[in-house]
Amino acid sequence: MKNCLQKMLATAFLSVLAITGTSTAPAAEQTGPGRRFLAADDSTRRLAIVAPDGSYEWEMKIGGIHDAHVLPNGNVLLQMGFQRIVEVDRDKKTVWEYDSGKMNGNAGQRVEVHAFQRVENGLTMIAESGPGRIIEVDKDGKIQREIKLKRNRPNAHSDTRLARKLASGNYLVAHEADGFVREYAPDGAVVWEFEVPLFDKPKKGGHGPEAWGNSVFSASRLANGNTLIGTGNGHSVLEVTPKKEIVWKVEQNDLPGITLAWVTCVERLPNGNTMIGNCHAGPANPQIIEVTADKKVVWTFKDFKNFGNSMPVQSLLSGVTK
Repeated sequence: MKNCLQKMLATAFLSVLAITGTSTAPAAEQTGPGRRFLAADDSTRRLAIVAPDGSYEWEMKIGGIHDAHVLPNGNVLLQMGFQRIVEVDRDKKTVWEYDSGKMNGNAGQRVEVHAFQRVENGLTMIAESGPGRIIEVDKDGKIQREIKLKRNRPNAHSDTRLARKLASGNYLVAHEADGFVREYAPDGAVVWEFEVPLFDKPKKGGHGPEAWGNSVFSASRLANGNTLIGTGNGHSVLEVTPKKEIVWKVEQNDLPGITLAWVTCVERLPNGNTMIGNCHAGPANPQIIEVTADKKVVWTFKDFKNFGNSMPVQSLLSGVTK
């Protein structure tokens, strides 16, 4: 009787979890005080909001993914594969979607999306690799703005990685195939660009720590006017001035006991620290790292049971709606 009751209670508890979308995933391996964040992993097809104790507040199954956002209203803007962008509520109901593979002239050509962002007036910015453009669409999918992107090595898979609209109205784009970060004015003019250096090393294939290149993944504009860059298979974070001087960097083996591989999302936090996404580095290394200005590690997150070796999306969530 006791065992039967325990089984009934367990079944009821799992049913509640299924309804609410929460999970009791075992706490991850962390150093330092835990953080609340959004993360997504290609290999496990999982996107989750992770609580400071490493458990899941919310999760859903995904396809290929390089970008995702928790919106101010608590909904999640994500991609389901590299063409379809959806906004879902916490019940996982789709409340908006856009398919770059079919809409606004893209039918019949190869197109991939690796970056998107909800911007002013409810528009959604989408960077389309293949067509080589940034568009902003309204809730009905109609284009309200469009700019063409400069591409030295056009490639529908790697024209772009992350792209963000700045407060100025300009766009900051990481061009993976070119190894450049470019800033575009609303009319499409390139007003600033930076070629990620190879530091006199020959390119070497692969995705892990053994690789080498300048397949840049992300760039963000800092309050001081500098640009923070996640260099992809350059295994580093660079802070670059408007005059293109590198004034701060974290390289592959700068952090004791940690090896950087494909550096994806990088973020300068309100406390002055820097969050680093460490993808394809293997289970011996954390997937997310927070370091101080003097490169002291104050927090790491590693979970190779629920996530895997291909976690390109990481975003800290302090101050956003739960």
